[in-house]
Amino acid sequence: AEAAKTVIAVERLTRRFGDFTAVDAVSFEVRRGEIFGLLGANGAGKSTTFRMLCGLLPPSEGRLDVAGYDLRRAAAAARGRIGYMAQKFSLYGDLTVAQNLTFFASAYGLRGGQRAARIGWALAEFGLEAMRGAAARDLPLGYKQRLALAASLMHEPDILFLDEPTSGVDPLARRDFWRRISALAEAGVTVLVTTHFMEEAEYCDRLVIMAQGRILAEGTPASIRAAAADAARPDPTMEDAFIAVIGAAEGKAA
Repeated sequence: AEAAKTVIAVERLTRRFGDFTAVDAVSFEVRRGEIFGLLGANGAGKSTTFRMLCGLLPPSEGRLDVAGYDLRRAAAAARGRIGYMAQKFSLYGDLTVAQNLTFFASAYGLRGGQRAARIGWALAEFGLEAMRGAAARDLPLGYKQRLALAASLMHEPDILFLDEPTSGVDPLARRDFWRRISALAEAGVTVLVTTHFMEEAEYCDRLVIMAQGRILAEGTPASIRAAAADAARPDPTMEDAFIAVIGAAEGKAA
């Protein structure tokens, strides 16, 4: 029963900016140790949904429980259980690798021996020891990504939010990144990821496809692909499925 515990519950989550509805009554649940994907084109509402889940943006309406906390009332407490890796790596370019890790560890409330231990862990675990004195801005992109992930894990969060985490990263670095994410999920960390890379959707246990602020499809990658199968495409790729789902929604709207 513990493994199936709901860690994130979203009910009719809505966000308006003036007259524009960016997220329109979205509902889903994520269980402990699950890799859950928000898949959509740019402007689909996934980053806005994400920022609400992280406590970075208040919802206009709807219910939002993360790590057992109602985000409307206890955002700070929930944030202590969350690691967040932003789309454009939120590293400080002028600071060295070691200084970035120290900064993020301190920001998450780590002190003294505990902080030193986690910095040592990050340098070893992510192969950053040789670059500890290098400025973050001078790192190759794959290493920037490793450092950003390490920074988001300094306080051993229960939930990891990854916003377009592999944008611009080469395929080998991307595969290495996903191997790390899968290992974290195996260890019980819940991972929520936004992506527009169709092949990355395959790493998710379950995902939703969003367009225009709404959820159009939800399920495992296999079930979403299967639902898009027809005589012309008996074995559709995730990209085929995505296009079919978006196309069907536009057809209904037309």
